[in-house]
Amino acid sequence: MTHRPPTTAASPAPSPDAMRVFDRALLRHRRDRVAAGWGGFSFLVEETAARLVERLEDITRRFPLTLDLGCHGGEVAHALAALPEDKRGGIETLLQADLSPALAARTRATTAGYPWAGPVLACDEETLPVAPGSLDAILSNLSLHWINDLPGALIQARRALKPDGLFLASLLGGDTLVELRACLADAEIEIHGGLSPRASPLTDVRDAGTLLSRAGFALPTADTDVVTVRYEHPLTLMADLRGMAESNTVLTRRRDLGHRAVLARAAALYLERHAGPDGRVPATFEVITLTAWAPDASQPQPLPRGSGQTSLVTALATDPPP
Repeated sequence: MTHRPPTTAASPAPSPDAMRVFDRALLRHRRDRVAAGWGGFSFLVEETAARLVERLEDITRRFPLTLDLGCHGGEVAHALAALPEDKRGGIETLLQADLSPALAARTRATTAGYPWAGPVLACDEETLPVAPGSLDAILSNLSLHWINDLPGALIQARRALKPDGLFLASLLGGDTLVELRACLADAEIEIHGGLSPRASPLTDVRDAGTLLSRAGFALPTADTDVVTVRYEHPLTLMADLRGMAESNTVLTRRRDLGHRAVLARAAALYLERHAGPDGRVPATFEVITLTAWAPDASQPQPLPRGSGQTSLVTALATDPPP
């Protein structure tokens, strides 16, 4: 008689729904809805686009075919147009893509006059429709924080780049809207006796650099900056978030009518805790910038372990221990 080892039930594979945090269809709908009035709410995206493309000025490489992934209303293109021609990273064709067909149409209309503006696509950043090894650079401005599978999207971006291609992106980080998040949480606990996912989960700057490495990028860096906007009233901030299509799209968000009371109480707490002498309240936006390169043999490589020729004592100019 053959004795077989006991079997254990295999763990079920994660379902596709388990990877979904955000309602991407709702995000697309909201971006479509705000497209007509986008110019009144694009100030933050304009600011971060200008900061993003300024980084091209310090890079001597040229990127003839570049993709702006999550282009919103074409702010990266407008920021590039404001730079001297020799500071635009050698971009000869800028492809632009956004989840929202309405924003893509707006971008197509507002950037058509730029000779280097290429086709504008409506596509999902989670399923990048680009041939492997076809792009010299990918830029992305304040869009990746809505991606369900960010590691997967980064892998797709790396595969779409030519060797030594540039990935340069900004996204909102975990300290974004810390004031509003705390007030919403306290208001909901006070009114409903518990918390629901009213705030979208955001990436930490330390995790962002790790994700780049895991996606196979070389020379990854992640740094953070803070943009503070002052508002006359917290409800004006909430209106701006709706106008930017940056309000909550978490699938498990609370959807009952009790949210009106929570918003009103959160606004009152916001004023109590954060109003300055002028009555205005601050809103913090943490912007994480990611820089990385598709691997190439020409890039600097770390030295093998144990190949150093100078001792740490000598390097630090300290006396050796007795």
